[in-house]
Amino acid sequence: MRKKKLILVAFPSLAVVLFIFIIFFSIRLKSPSSTATKSIIILQDTSHLESQFTLLIGILTRPDNYERRHFLRLIYGIQSSPIAKIDVKFVFCKLTKPEQRTYVALEIMRFRDIIILNCTENMNSGKTYAYFSSLPRILPQHYDYVMKADDDVFLRLVPLALSLQPLPRSDMYYGFVIPCPSMNPFVHYMSGMGFILSWDLVQWIAVSDIPANDTFGPEDKLVGKWLDMGKKAMNRFSNKPAMYDYPGTNSRCSHDLIPDTIAVHRLKKWEQWFHVLSFFNVTEELEKSNLYSV
Repeated sequence: MRKKKLILVAFPSLAVVLFIFIIFFSIRLKSPSSTATKSIIILQDTSHLESQFTLLIGILTRPDNYERRHFLRLIYGIQSSPIAKIDVKFVFCKLTKPEQRTYVALEIMRFRDIIILNCTENMNSGKTYAYFSSLPRILPQHYDYVMKADDDVFLRLVPLALSLQPLPRSDMYYGFVIPCPSMNPFVHYMSGMGFILSWDLVQWIAVSDIPANDTFGPEDKLVGKWLDMGKKAMNRFSNKPAMYDYPGTNSRCSHDLIPDTIAVHRLKKWEQWFHVLSFFNVTEELEKSNLYSV
């Protein structure tokens, strides 16, 4: 009788142990091997670390260009790179009209992607200097790279990030070197379509008297001049032919669209944008839905 009681007492505990064993064994059968599990963990960790650098793209535009900004938000809102954290901001000078203050305020409240500089709107009278020199003071954090881009350029962020990945993070000047036929990045300066400076050069512009005393003239040419005078940007890279003007818009700097494109400049007309976006099939990831017929 005593043995039976012991068996009855032990049975529930034994059943619990057996149940746990069965569940554990079942999980082991359905789950990846321990090696595979470690690989998944490693991949997840690697994915977390894949953002290897940061890039701020400042698109210089004008307050009244609402339609262009909304369009570019679509263009860059569907792009990202796993190896870089890329922020896109729209940059212009002080607002001058009551309607601008209302409309731009709505944009800021909704998108948080606008920088308003303390300057009078201009193209070649110090706006680019105001942009670079203000960033160390107004940004909450620094970036590895800062880009100045026009609002008539199409940037492909993945190829752009891949081209920057192996490059130095300091004393670096990157873009499309002028004159157009040249492949030597030290020969002159980088085109204003879109050029990149490492953060230390942005900091230098903010404190140096060289750019501060020379702010009037073609903005892209001036930046090259500043760097030359300051003996800066010993690391220079011109990314041709991946950066270029739209076919037929500039006989010296333009060529046909190519698959390895990073930037296409001089997109002034909607049909030019349509041609470029169609060539690179930017809507290929559009998912089918009963909500729309395309």
